Amino acid sequence: MWEIIQNNWTLLLVGQYPNGPLGGLVATLLLAMAGLALAFPVAITIAVARISPYRPIRLVAAGIVHVVRGMPFLMVLFWSYFALPVLIGRPLSGFWTLVGALVLYESAYLAEVIRAGIQALPKGQEEAARSLGFGYFRTLFLVILPQALYNSLPALIGQFVSLIKETSLGYVISVNEFTYAAGQLNSQLLVQPVEVFSILAITYFIVCFTLTQSARWLEQRIARSRQGGPGGRAAQTLPNPLATEPMP
Repeated sequence: MWEIIQNNWTLLLVGQYPNGPLGGLVATLLLAMAGLALAFPVAITIAVARISPYRPIRLVAAGIVHVVRGMPFLMVLFWSYFALPVLIGRPLSGFWTLVGALVLYESAYLAEVIRAGIQALPKGQEEAARSLGFGYFRTLFLVILPQALYNSLPALIGQFVSLIKETSLGYVISVNEFTYAAGQLNSQLLVQPVEVFSILAITYFIVCFTLTQSARWLEQRIARSRQGGPGGRAAQTLPNPLATEPMP
């Protein structure tokens, strides 16, 4: 197994680059980061719509979330592969097709994470902001969302782990990511599939386990911040928009 890594580490790391498209583990991480970065604002929009005071907006947002979360990612990927070029009027590369599928799928899950973070906050936060004359949107974006996103960071990292694993399905539409690179290597070697796919599994495990442990550490840090224990710096981390000058 170590000999396979020594002789083929560039293929597993960056694919055929620079003689071909960027691939391998680097492409997998880029796909995951692009998917998360683009899904995040969409997820915030859906989460805000889910708690909107207007019932039609809530129903539309809930419908999007339930429909997307009720489908396997592979179906979303196939839909994106065949439908996105028709919708935008031009062909898309496999890379951007996969990014589009990831954005659509992950935004529904991230929206629920953010919505839960918003609804977990004490009602007194909103009431205090309203008592100071803040409107609905000013209260939401200056008071509620910053705290909800801070509290949701561990869950957001957890979703990033899931997103990394979902990129492996790009293999079925020939996206040159890590699983595809391992398939190419297996086709070259022919007689060592167990070793090749063991390398694939171990690498995924290392990356995802590292991120999971980071999420757990961050969750503990946030818990200490809430309790004001050692290292607790919640007051410094989040500016308090409700702070007022002391009365003379």
